[in-house]
Amino acid sequence: MSKHYLLYGSERYALAILRPLQDAIRARGHKVAWFFDGPGGEELRSDETFLRTTREVREFAPIAVLTSSNAVPHFFPGVKVEVFHGFDAGKPRHIYIRGFFDLYCTTGSRDTQSFTEISRKLGHFAVKETGWPKLDPFMREHGAPEPPPVRQQPVILYHSTFSPSWSAAAILYDNIREMSRTGRWRWIVTLHPKSAPETVAKYKALENEYLRFATEDNILDLFPQVDMMISDTSSALNEFLLTYKPVVTFKNRRPGPQLIDIESPEQLQPSIERALSRPPELMQAIREYADSIHPYRDGHSSERVLDAVDEFIAAGARNPKPKPGNWWRKIKIRKRLGYWGRV
Repeated sequence: MSKHYLLYGSERYALAILRPLQDAIRARGHKVAWFFDGPGGEELRSDETFLRTTREVREFAPIAVLTSSNAVPHFFPGVKVEVFHGFDAGKPRHIYIRGFFDLYCTTGSRDTQSFTEISRKLGHFAVKETGWPKLDPFMREHGAPEPPPVRQQPVILYHSTFSPSWSAAAILYDNIREMSRTGRWRWIVTLHPKSAPETVAKYKALENEYLRFATEDNILDLFPQVDMMISDTSSALNEFLLTYKPVVTFKNRRPGPQLIDIESPEQLQPSIERALSRPPELMQAIREYADSIHPYRDGHSSERVLDAVDEFIAAGARNPKPKPGNWWRKIKIRKRLGYWGRV
């Protein structure tokens, strides 16, 4: 019997995260549809089903709602499943526990341990380690156990987050401008979609024969093209570490041995040189950290998520304790979607 699944998004980045789940659902002979409470729905393809109203969702009657968002309409049918929109970038993961989800599908042992501990205390959600669906296509193609050698003319990826208090885009701009003109290294620059337009314009204006401003929607597409990354406190740097390549960060909120973290712009160039030399102690720290946040390199995390949903439903689709009321957030969602009916 065909099962129905709903993929719920609130930002465009949900497309890259959830489409591998769509592929896995279809491969099993089941049906899948999308609902967007925000941008992203306009980018769905002709072969993807877009449900535009709560009524359509309720008629579709999904057995599960899978999302990368921090919240989900509680009045949608089905088990509510969180698959996350990135790795821990500096905020504690417990910010995601808002009483909306029945099941958290964690990416690796670090999250599994912390979520399991909280689950035992609260009792209103289950935890299953699955890996992250977004990485499935990348891992199937690029999940080799060792990174390729550094290119003769190394390529550097610069990526910054959008938060003014975390972003290094303004601070490192002059350094990147000057280094990108020398031709010693090649550069690819990409900024978070929510970055200030003036910041984006400044970096776009740097384009030359050695620097390209990338507009790809999925930053994973850039990872095989580069030898290292420069960032700040962006969750994308954790995705990049899964390639086992080095990252230089500027005042990262959670520095560790897996990063080359710097405190001043003057440290940037020598830190790049160190990263490109790939010292053994750094490479070992990167590998250990990467394997702790996402040990799966088989490209089948989506299948593990679906298996986790099946297991949860087969066990009764209930947790030891009911989810908290969370009335204020639920009222805001009802108001936003214009739905005041029953759950």
